[in-house]
Amino acid sequence: MKYILILSTLLLSSTALANSGADLPPDEAVARAIEEHPQVQAALARTDAARQNAAALRAGPYEFAVSGSYNRRSIDREGQYDEYDATLERPIRLPGKASLDRKAGDFGIAASDYRAADVRHRTTLLVSDLWLDWLAAEAEVKMAAAAVSNLSSALQGVERQVAVQDAAVADADRARAALATAQVELEQARTRAEIARSRMAVQFPSLPLPVDAPDLPEPVLPVQGLEGLRDVVIMQNHGVPGAQAEADRQSTLAARANKDRMPDPTIGFRLFSERSGAERGAGVVASIPFGGKYRSGLAGQAEAEARAAAAELIAARFTAQETATSDYVEASNNWRAWQSSQAARASSESAAYRLREGYRLGGIDLTDLLYAERQAQDAARAESAARAAALRSIARLRIDAHDLWPNNHDGVGR
Repeated sequence: MKYILILSTLLLSSTALANSGADLPPDEAVARAIEEHPQVQAALARTDAARQNAAALRAGPYEFAVSGSYNRRSIDREGQYDEYDATLERPIRLPGKASLDRKAGDFGIAASDYRAADVRHRTTLLVSDLWLDWLAAEAEVKMAAAAVSNLSSALQGVERQVAVQDAAVADADRARAALATAQVELEQARTRAEIARSRMAVQFPSLPLPVDAPDLPEPVLPVQGLEGLRDVVIMQNHGVPGAQAEADRQSTLAARANKDRMPDPTIGFRLFSERSGAERGAGVVASIPFGGKYRSGLAGQAEAEARAAAAELIAARFTAQETATSDYVEASNNWRAWQSSQAARASSESAAYRLREGYRLGGIDLTDLLYAERQAQDAARAESAARAAALRSIARLRIDAHDLWPNNHDGVGR
């Protein structure tokens, strides 16, 4: 019996990735990169293996077998005789076993299809995470470079003042130390950016990467709202229908193993010739083994596997609910945190700008300026990190709801 897969889906408005709050690659390039990923290829191969296994189960494990013998017998005072016999036989599945084998094969295809869909889904999440890691790392580089530029200007100003004996040499030393620290942070940021880009390039070599990373954009709330997507995540989860298919398969296998307590008979047709053809005959042969503890043990094992699969189905439902709730809470909190960080960054940058002007006019001490520069840099980093976290969590929520890159999650029926 063909196992019909039904997925509850909602038609969500699919937007390009550029409209998701992150300047991400085009759908076509991402779809190709995901399809070529080795994890996806492995999942597709396992799906094909499940189909081949279903075909084998439909055909059954039994085949025709031919056996025979030839003898040359010598009898005193009679002479020598040629004798032979041949038997054609085949085991036969008892009623009900073949249908259970077909159902188990179809359930296996369904479970494998859902597992392949889940691998595509997780690979889609990997694309999003690695891309945003790269953008966030490059944003750190730009902020660190801006800090180096500002501190370089401050050092030049101090050195001019020292030259005219309007500032102490210690002030120049403090400015050089601050600049050196900023340069170290710039190099560290460049290292992280290079690593992030290389991870993206290694995992998805067919995905074209621009020479320069796009700016880390501001997060945008989805038009469906975070709460609306939270409810969709549960319905779009591949784990629950996949676990259901696996539970159905294990239950069918348990029923099949229970039926196998009664062994299948072997029936055949036999021909023989004795005394050089003086005696000939044909007949039907049959044999059936007696079931014992071995078959009982296999049946018990299959029943235990079915119970385990049923428990895993319940766990999959828990996981789907947990994923939906976690996605929603994380996206909501990260969105609010980013909004708060914007105000802190704006205030710190405004204060640093005023202190730069005040220092240029001679009304601000260098220590206050360096402190303000450090505050501005820390606030910029905090805002960038909060922005990246909001982008990542909103993208994850949309991907889990199949509202972002919707065609890259579903491997069912392929």
